[in-house]
Amino acid sequence: MLVPLGAAASLLPFVSTGAALVAGILVALLVGNPYVEWTRRATHPLLSLAVVGLGASMDLRVVAAVGIQGAGYTVASITVCLLLGALLSRALGVSREAGLLISVGTAICGGSAIAAMVPVLRPKEHEVSVALGTVFLLNAVALFVFPAVGHTVGLDPSRFGLWSALAIHDTSSVVGAAMQYGPQALEVATTVKLARALWIVPLTLGIGAWRSRRGEASEPRGKARYPWFILGFIATAALVTWVPALRPMGHHVASASRQVLVLTLFLIGANLTRGAIRSVGVRPLAQGVALWVCMAGLSLGAIVLHLVG
Repeated sequence: MLVPLGAAASLLPFVSTGAALVAGILVALLVGNPYVEWTRRATHPLLSLAVVGLGASMDLRVVAAVGIQGAGYTVASITVCLLLGALLSRALGVSREAGLLISVGTAICGGSAIAAMVPVLRPKEHEVSVALGTVFLLNAVALFVFPAVGHTVGLDPSRFGLWSALAIHDTSSVVGAAMQYGPQALEVATTVKLARALWIVPLTLGIGAWRSRRGEASEPRGKARYPWFILGFIATAALVTWVPALRPMGHHVASASRQVLVLTLFLIGANLTRGAIRSVGVRPLAQGVALWVCMAGLSLGAIVLHLVG
């Protein structure tokens, strides 16, 4: 009964993202989650719906400007992340597929990027679990570490939102961390992260073509699951941008979507079973942590020195 009760409590307006995540983790590890199959299936659609709803408070012109303005350092950071990830994977003895999945997840948007890459790379099932488990654990850490670091180094809300979007894996954790820093941080983080997530498509196509030329491609097991919520976010933002009469309603939709995100983070925490922790393993986790720390440090340094933003 604790999982349904916790999920219901997460919808209360005073419950924060961090509290919901911790509550979910405690329930999963201390008493277990008998609904784990259901909570896992519910997480991705709820996250997608929450992000689409958050678009109701955004100005599409800002999203477009951010995407165009940040194209240069986005390409540079993705390239650096993939190269560094390959070096770490080889040095630590991580399998090529698991290492690439972790690198792609770190470079763009965590679980969505990994899911999109699976039909292209055709990794073993445990390699996908390891990559997703590594990214998930680091997302949970980021929710608590990033706001603390941001306040310590004196980042203003705008620069913190930019750093979160560049250095945190999944959109849910980016939004969760930015919400703790204020509305301006949330707006910047969401727009930058969603503009960055669009790079899943060319990266997936590029890696697929590269593997095909190397003779490593085979018939896919299914279509790549691209993050459709990006299109939904853009459509929702377009409505409130060019139909001013919808803006008051848009704020209510965005407010409800933020609470759905809190619920989603509770469910993500409830999915963290002991088996999921064991499946991560030491070497892939070491690669994920080292790569994440390097990219977070590089992006933070660039922001503090005003090289980006």
